[in-house]
Amino acid sequence: MSQSNNSSEAQEILEESQKIKISEEDANTKKIRDVIFVGTKPIMTYVTSTLTQLSSQQVVTIKARGQRITQAVDVSQMIVKKMNAVGYIIKDVRISSDSLLSQDGKTRNVSTIEIDISIE
Repeated sequence: MSQSNNSSEAQEILEESQKIKISEEDANTKKIRDVIFVGTKPIMTYVTSTLTQLSSQQVVTIKARGQRITQAVDVSQMIVKKMNAVGYIIKDVRISSDSLLSQDGKTRNVSTIEIDISIE
């Protein structure tokens, strides 16, 4: 009786280890982002990244805040104007402001923009 009990325990341990292995594989799978955050890199970096995402997704959002808003607009316009034959369009534009705590402890309002680009 103890051998059958040990074998059932071993079977349960084996099943648990397989479940853990499967969940680790799921956690390691690469997620595709549909949002491009504009920062300090050159504009063409964001254009290339957005075009890469658009090849596999219907809608990609370009986000920026503060002084980088102009770069986000430039990225979206380069995609729409230069890739006219492909048929990319600006689907939606959202403008808002966020309250952030500055280094001196004061609350500042920072403007943000989100530009959705999609294929017609």
